[in-house]
Amino acid sequence: MDRIIKSAKIERSDISENELAVINGRYALKSLSADEIFGFKLAVCDNRIDRDYERFSENAIEQLAKMFIGKTIISDHDPSAKNQCARIYDTAVETDGNVTRLIAKCYTVQTDATKDFITMLSAGIMKEVSVSCKLKSVICSVCGQDNIKSYCKHIGGKTYGDKQCHFILEDPEDAFEVSFVAVPAQKEAGVIKSYGDKPFKEIPETDSTETDEKEKMLDIEIALAKAAVSIHENEEDNNHD
Repeated sequence: MDRIIKSAKIERSDISENELAVINGRYALKSLSADEIFGFKLAVCDNRIDRDYERFSENAIEQLAKMFIGKTIISDHDPSAKNQCARIYDTAVETDGNVTRLIAKCYTVQTDATKDFITMLSAGIMKEVSVSCKLKSVICSVCGQDNIKSYCKHIGGKTYGDKQCHFILEDPEDAFEVSFVAVPAQKEAGVIKSYGDKPFKEIPETDSTETDEKEKMLDIEIALAKAAVSIHENEEDNNHD
């Protein structure tokens, strides 16, 4: 599992009558009034290359916009029910020049229990988030290899010829939650992407001569192993005779 840093921009958002109807119709078990709800927006992720030399494709952002509707907002990726503090009731995809970003519209209920949370939001203290999702494809920008299926030898940030390598995050399979984090400057506080069951490992680039020598040594080791098995089987046959 790999993580990227994504700091979100948070803005206060007034709830319209239509949005209130959506919240009451889909999520609330009792009819809530506009005065009971605190609304805010998160710029969740975009298509720019991040500090780990990865980026979401525009298609992935469009798909994630649908997947994140109804998802919960928590803290520090702790999935306990008591850690829920808000919910996403709608999303939008916005384009500004070459930047495409996913905007999440969120709400929480104004109670004594959420008073401190709302105060911290309003004061700009809590404003960094990371999102959790699972991806089906991670495409190398240099060779086009899907690193979900098989890792290529290219390393994000390194230049090959006239291309700087980065990885394109495609085909989201699921979106889990959005989490407030305290220290987004660390890699542990970022977008979580599951590349499958195995963690990504950088494979150092080797020249063709070194690769050929390793392949020859591997062929020799396999041949020796087969010969040892054959000798062992012959000895067993002779003992039986």
